[in-house]
Amino acid sequence: MKSLFSLLFIIIFLLPFGKAGMGFAQAPIVFDAEPENLGSTVNSEYSEISPTISPDGKTLFITRYPPDNGDKNNIWVSYLQTNGEWTLAKNIGTPLNVPGSSTSVQSVTPDGNTILLSNLYKYFDGSITGGGCSISSRQRGGWSFPKGQVIEKYENLNQYVNYYLSNSGQYLLMAIEKKKGFGEKDLYVSFKTTENNWSVPKNLGNIINTKAGEFGPFLAADDKTLYFVSSGHPGYGDADVWMSKRLDDTWTNWSNPVNLGEKINSSGFDAYFSIDAAGEYAYFTSTKNSYGSSDIFRIKMPTAAKPDPVVLIYGKVIDQKTNEPIKAKISYEQLPSGKEVGTAVTSPEDMVYKIVLPFGENYGFMAAADNYYSITQNLDLSKLEAYQEMEVNLYLATIQKDEAIRLNNIFFEFGKSVLKEESFPELNRLVKLLTDNPAITIEINGHTDDVGADADNLKLSQDRAAAVVTYLSSKKIAVNRLSSNGFGETKPIANNKTEEGRQLNRHVEFVVKTK
Repeated sequence: MKSLFSLLFIIIFLLPFGKAGMGFAQAPIVFDAEPENLGSTVNSEYSEISPTISPDGKTLFITRYPPDNGDKNNIWVSYLQTNGEWTLAKNIGTPLNVPGSSTSVQSVTPDGNTILLSNLYKYFDGSITGGGCSISSRQRGGWSFPKGQVIEKYENLNQYVNYYLSNSGQYLLMAIEKKKGFGEKDLYVSFKTTENNWSVPKNLGNIINTKAGEFGPFLAADDKTLYFVSSGHPGYGDADVWMSKRLDDTWTNWSNPVNLGEKINSSGFDAYFSIDAAGEYAYFTSTKNSYGSSDIFRIKMPTAAKPDPVVLIYGKVIDQKTNEPIKAKISYEQLPSGKEVGTAVTSPEDMVYKIVLPFGENYGFMAAADNYYSITQNLDLSKLEAYQEMEVNLYLATIQKDEAIRLNNIFFEFGKSVLKEESFPELNRLVKLLTDNPAITIEINGHTDDVGADADNLKLSQDRAAAVVTYLSSKKIAVNRLSSNGFGETKPIANNKTEEGRQLNRHVEFVVKTK
């Protein structure tokens, strides 16, 4: 019995010195891999901080202090080569770096064409001031002069600040200190209202924020998983990296933060966490085993630390008639709501667009350019289980008499002519075309695959085309501008022997009859 009491005493005595005694609400995440210093092509004898990896994992922006020219913090960039090595980091130059001033890349969009920068840039003299953030777009041979972002009722009492622009471009996270915060710097979110304008910052709440400082927010490509640095949540060192998941759209309801463990967090300073869209590698700053005072490291992510899966979609926007690539803006929306959830643009260098779509939703996405009509695409990611990359070319059509334009995002109940709610965003774009061009008259054509009786397919195609006409007329489009026809299975555009081919053959299109 005495030995049992002795054993209990030892267990109770030792508990405060274990992980539970450090204040962890739940066990830290275990990383099997070891942190990898990115080496002398990225790191130097100076201080490297604030790594920002592009979603495709091929471009790394860092901040170096002091750079070789003796300036303050400057932006440098390195590229991942096909052999897995990083190129020698180069100063990104003007107009992003300004002599005598400090700045850094806070985030980069999936297409790599837009970056968010700390500070505001004065156009008349190119100088930098605090009190906000700016956006720069890729141009041929460089970057545009950064455009300041207007944040309603912006306030920051701290000399330091961090920002992060979500992959969708709809959310702007920031680490700022306000009079009515929980302590020092807290994490906030602003919502995009119009181009370059943002709502009043909303505090993320006391699950994330503490009486001490939180900073370095990184919102993963799933728009839910938040990685951040905290001095207030008890951890291994001065500042640790934590992970939490957003549970709803209030932005104040979060899962309990989980420490990313001692492979990421040391007894020193560990911060500025960034991951690629695949969630394969995390990039961070650490003073442990560094060339200089701090270096950039990366580590392979365990499953427990990864965000929800996403799809990285890339491709070109093509003129349907000439088959030539077009400079365009791409937008994507949730179906059936039709709510726009993000935008992108084609690269000025290779005309490729890139977007990242979180799993669990059905999406419509399309390109837009002057004097073209968008042929939308549909992608159902409700059953996605792992990260994927997918090439999808988008097409634009000119409005020409007697030329058919396919309506891809028109959906009917199985075997019926009843329109599904997911069809309404696509149909509403057609309503807008007809409203903006009152001289146009159109014919709606329905088509089916060859499954079933010929007569049944013919009637189904006619009824579905008529259902579209009924919807358009309900939106105040004059009936004398609309007609319909059904062709059943008589005009296939693909092989009916495959499910993919049959799906292509089941479609609705419109043909301009008069302009």
